[in-house]
Amino acid sequence: MEAKSIRLRIYGTEYPLKVDDEDLTKRAAEHLDRMMHDLHTQIPDQPPVTLAVLSALNVSEELFHEQNASNQQTRKVEQEIRSITQLLDGALNGE
Repeated sequence: MEAKSIRLRIYGTEYPLKVDDEDLTKRAAEHLDRMMHDLHTQIPDQPPVTLAVLSALNVSEELFHEQNASNQQTRKVEQEIRSITQLLDGALNGE
């Protein structure tokens, strides 16, 4: 996929970017913009750079939460596969 040039506005600042997945990047930018505006509502006296860092931290926490959930689901599926494999092995071996 060829990189596409787009312009995004996040918290009032426009950024020219080259992206591979325009839709994904736009959705990520909208998420970040919403997060920064929400934080500004909660802590209005903070400068934009502080809001950006806090938003980045929140996004990182979301990512780690999703990765943990995915890892737990993977372990659960692997355990189910082991159980089914043992049952099949037992059935094939006449146990």
